[in-house]
Amino acid sequence: MAKTEIDKDSERRFFNRELSWLMFNTRVLEEASNPANPLLERLRFLSISASNLDEFYMVRVAGLRGQVKAGITTPSQDGYTPQRQLDKIRKRAAKLIKSQLACWEDLQATLYKNGVKVKSVASLSEAEMETVSKIYRSEIMPILTPMALDPAHPFPFVPNLGFGIVLGLTHKRDKTLRRALITVPTNVPRFIRIARSSGRKTHTYVALEDMLSHFAPEFFPDHTTTGTGLFRITRDSDIAIDEKAEDLVLHFENLLKKRRRGEVIRLRLEAGTPEDLKDFLKDSFDAREDEVFEFDGLMGMTGLSQLITKDRPELLFPPFTARHPERIRDHDGDCFAAIKAKDILVHHPYEEFDVVVQFLKQAALDPDVVAIKQTLYRVSDDSPIVQALIDAAERGKNVTALVELKARFDEETNLRWARNLERAGAHVVYGFIDYKTHAKVSLVLRREGRSLRTYTHLGTGNYHAQNAKVYTDLALFTADAAYGRDVGQIFNYVTSYSPPQNLEKLIIAPMGLRPHILARIDAEIANAKAGKPAHIWAKMNALVDTQVIDKLYEASNAGVKIDLVVRGICCLRPGITGLSENIRVKSIVGRYLEHARILCFANGRALPSPLAKVYFSSADWMPRNLNRRVETLIPIDNPTVRRQIMNQIMVANLLDETNSWNLQPDGKYKRRDISEIETPFSAHAYFMKNPSLSGRGKSLKYDSPQEPVLSARPKRRAASAKADTNDNSPGGEKDSA
Repeated sequence: MAKTEIDKDSERRFFNRELSWLMFNTRVLEEASNPANPLLERLRFLSISASNLDEFYMVRVAGLRGQVKAGITTPSQDGYTPQRQLDKIRKRAAKLIKSQLACWEDLQATLYKNGVKVKSVASLSEAEMETVSKIYRSEIMPILTPMALDPAHPFPFVPNLGFGIVLGLTHKRDKTLRRALITVPTNVPRFIRIARSSGRKTHTYVALEDMLSHFAPEFFPDHTTTGTGLFRITRDSDIAIDEKAEDLVLHFENLLKKRRRGEVIRLRLEAGTPEDLKDFLKDSFDAREDEVFEFDGLMGMTGLSQLITKDRPELLFPPFTARHPERIRDHDGDCFAAIKAKDILVHHPYEEFDVVVQFLKQAALDPDVVAIKQTLYRVSDDSPIVQALIDAAERGKNVTALVELKARFDEETNLRWARNLERAGAHVVYGFIDYKTHAKVSLVLRREGRSLRTYTHLGTGNYHAQNAKVYTDLALFTADAAYGRDVGQIFNYVTSYSPPQNLEKLIIAPMGLRPHILARIDAEIANAKAGKPAHIWAKMNALVDTQVIDKLYEASNAGVKIDLVVRGICCLRPGITGLSENIRVKSIVGRYLEHARILCFANGRALPSPLAKVYFSSADWMPRNLNRRVETLIPIDNPTVRRQIMNQIMVANLLDETNSWNLQPDGKYKRRDISEIETPFSAHAYFMKNPSLSGRGKSLKYDSPQEPVLSARPKRRAASAKADTNDNSPGGEKDSA
């Protein structure tokens, strides 16, 4: 336990949100160096870490930069001013980029040995160079537009995340100095394949920018090239919504056009770029000195995902086929009959997202279905969900689609789907201007006899068919009329501004979700003071809200045991004597992206318990989710579903060793040491092998992973066991399970 003098009112009781996010992205990058992951999957983790960092700059850093420019000096909850945060971010980001470059060097060498060869132009054989030349002249050169820059040819627009090559030129005859620019086309593959073996085991690539750098001087035959430099920019991509906008769709179309021309907030330069060309680029992009990063090595590592090929399955995770809930299959594929018989909880990606699509397709075709109401936050470009809604509307059903235009970076996709839905006859609404609708709900009204029955889908994940293959999420199907009535009120709230009254089951933000969470924590505090078992299990993507964190500190001081699984940002400081000694935090980063939010409150009995209060939610514990979004907190009463969430899913997450990192009191994360465990437990592997409780048709040997895992746990050496004081296992007496 950390010995410290952190006061309960000190700013030091919170970690900085932005630095905590960078720590999360460092954990993602660590998976790229993890030899337990297949080679191409390691490459995927590197690509994801690069993409994450791009988005972080486009939104979070851009926001802080805007505050600094506006003269704002108000500190964040941890006491850092916007400028202080930018200074710390720059140092941490530079370290992260260096780690990415080192990781790529290692991976590139290993990939080469395994037949995935990324070569420099300088290292190509004569035959390979001939191939590169042919590809360049036939497929790439025709679409390039080299520009000699002068008053008649001003500096061109470079799009967000765009590459370019700047050249210093001297005219061979009159010695006139000139600068030129070649922008890298965005509609050409980042890595050009120049060879592939007949058995498809060997692929040889050249990076597009390397090829362009080699051939660039050919565009200027009358000039001598005195210097070149590769660059890449990141633009401010946050958009400010005008609450007085009269037409939200038109307003967003204009905002998206402005986003494309956002200010440059990061300029990455190739090391060795001549000083005059560096200064020229800084001036041309109006980039400040602290917005410039100069590194030697590959830029834009997001593009590395293009090297991941299905031709090499042995370098990928073993294929996994998601299960279809057996109870639906037992009802001959009739979703309504299966849901009517009993609530079903679907655990994605271990169980098919297709069951959600099947549910809506059946609703579209069923002559007894009279209405469908659906929220759409993020959907895929070829969304089968939206297509099912279009089919339903064209068949004359009353379809209401609540399309959230403010879903960042999905605005254009959502606008397109909204227009398609309107053309099909659906009633499309866009929610509130000042709130995002983040709740994941679908409501089907079906005429059965003389009454209408509701069939409701409530989830933690977006209705995105592709994300559902890699995001771990929960989705409840229920015919419970109370859920249906509550969801109906949510839609009425968004469409008519009528606040929900007397909700029977659901708790929603921005009204009641925060008070309910605080009340449940208070109940655990009261139980601890009364000498009863008091324990909280919670799983989420991010924990930022100061009011909730302070309430958790209060609970810890009262003796409540708190186990948190927080994938990404965590501003709570665990394990501090007198503040948070009863709080443990872990992060799970692995094959699948943890996305479900789950809450379990002991309610006077040791967890897991049939009397526990169990919920799942669309909301993280962040101010934006609790204050400025329409979110749902779903209480679970069905005994089988409760066991699935608490005894199976939460226990497996707490027991996980393979993918887990423990948050230390100083803010660092320590990977779980599994070196002396014969068979480390992986929650992801467990879920791939074991069907869910509520969706299955026959009994499973174990309802929970706890019994087989703990009974099979090999003994560790005494020194190792003693050192592992931050074990989050819920199985021992110390952990009050």
